[in-house]
Amino acid sequence: MTKHRHEARGLRAGYSSYAVVCAQCGSPIYRAIGDNYRPINRAPTTALFSGRRNSKGFTLIEMIMVIVITGIIGSMVAVFLKAPIQQYMDVARRADMTDIADTALRRITRDVRLALPNSVRVAGTCDGSATCFLEFLPALGGGRYRVGAGGGAGCPGSPGEEALDFSAADVCFGVLGTMPAIAAGDEIVVYNLGIPRADAYAGKTLSTHNRRAASAAGSIVTLTSTAELPFDSPGHRFHVISKPVTYVCDGAGTLWRYWGYDIQDVQTKTDTIAELDALTGVQKARLATNVSSCKFTYDPNVVAQRSGLVTMHLAITEDSETATLYNAAHVSNQP
Repeated sequence: MTKHRHEARGLRAGYSSYAVVCAQCGSPIYRAIGDNYRPINRAPTTALFSGRRNSKGFTLIEMIMVIVITGIIGSMVAVFLKAPIQQYMDVARRADMTDIADTALRRITRDVRLALPNSVRVAGTCDGSATCFLEFLPALGGGRYRVGAGGGAGCPGSPGEEALDFSAADVCFGVLGTMPAIAAGDEIVVYNLGIPRADAYAGKTLSTHNRRAASAAGSIVTLTSTAELPFDSPGHRFHVISKPVTYVCDGAGTLWRYWGYDIQDVQTKTDTIAELDALTGVQKARLATNVSSCKFTYDPNVVAQRSGLVTMHLAITEDSETATLYNAAHVSNQP
């Protein structure tokens, strides 16, 4: 205590009342009046010498209470938000299903309207749940062939002669007007009626076949078969076709499009998935999934044998909801 008094006297010289200060931390310990020492009211000595200050914070119980209250409020908010969120998801799902079905039917309609007259055919059970096959020959273009004498330089080996002869073998003819594009692998068809001797599916080499492999140069179309064509078209028209297209409802929830395979004379060769998959050069694409109902129908004589009608029924089902669309497409059957 002498050391404290000595330091305090040095600090408070000339006073009868002075404080005794700790040499280590500088905290006042006593106030001295004369030689009487009295302790100063202060915090406990342990707090003074430890260098700690009063601190504030959350206790564990307070934190638990906050968590519980926050959870209760969040649960109440979730109850009110659940219905709007579910409604939004339902609307989005319905829109997606409708869009898938609509896109698929539009694609089929666009293709069918460009089909070669009298080339559409349907096979399968087609009751909505079983397999159903819609096949046709796409018509890429067409033109009019020359039937009168003269005109132009003529066919190779027949100068000045471009008329298409139906009474004897003929390997070329001249085209009136604009020449349609004929690419490698394309073929021409004359007067397709879908009956014997006028059926494009039947073949392309015999005199009973109305389809021919062909190539074009200038205004001349050259045929690969030397056999005469069976029927003259009343309008002297021909069509350019490519390889067949088949739309398939597989009965297992998927709608497919097949193309790129060679023309088959009868549809019984293309009325199963296995037969289509086994064809040389075939390609396929998936148009729709989650299909719960799918079928096609075809009526070839809707308007005086000049127009056919293809109907399409497609239903998509997801999460116990179904979007059902129906469409119909007119097909020109005037060869």
